[in-house]
Amino acid sequence: MVDEYTVLDIETTGLSKYIHNVTEIAAVKIKGKRVVGSFQTLVNPKQRIPSFITRLTGINNEMVKDAPTIDSVLPEFLDFLGSSVIVAHNATFDYGFINYNSEKHLKKSVKNKRLCTRKLANRLLPNLPRKRLGDVCECFNVKNEQAHRAMGDVKATKQVFYKFMSMLALADIKTQDEIIEFEKASIRR
Repeated sequence: MVDEYTVLDIETTGLSKYIHNVTEIAAVKIKGKRVVGSFQTLVNPKQRIPSFITRLTGINNEMVKDAPTIDSVLPEFLDFLGSSVIVAHNATFDYGFINYNSEKHLKKSVKNKRLCTRKLANRLLPNLPRKRLGDVCECFNVKNEQAHRAMGDVKATKQVFYKFMSMLALADIKTQDEIIEFEKASIRR
């Protein structure tokens, strides 16, 4: 059986899951190195998008005014996610927003295991000074066609994850559980 992962990225109106809202969700589901599904939507945050966020992401209030709200997007997204392991760069952020909104709107927690490519970068690329997605992409010569847009970041994170999986396989770390255990292990200095 081939392990299944869903590479996820969200864009938001700010950094706090308690006061800011999601403006875009994108994900690709992978089995091995094969993409078996994708999900992408803008989300109406029901609050004004700050101008600095628009400058960063390119997502403006006009673009999201007719988009579905998070409470209507989540059931379809969670169905797409299924029981796959979530992979994201800075997974605590993306998972936090998805789980908070699922609890708030659907009254249920997201139970999926998750992997953070930023944490994997800390362990696998200790000499890389910064571990932002752009820095890791540059290290691996991965081009992010649309940085700070959800699907652009998903595609870049997927390529980074493939690189990490190859590195881990050389260390005989291959299964989801082995990778998750490696990601959570303390960093040896």
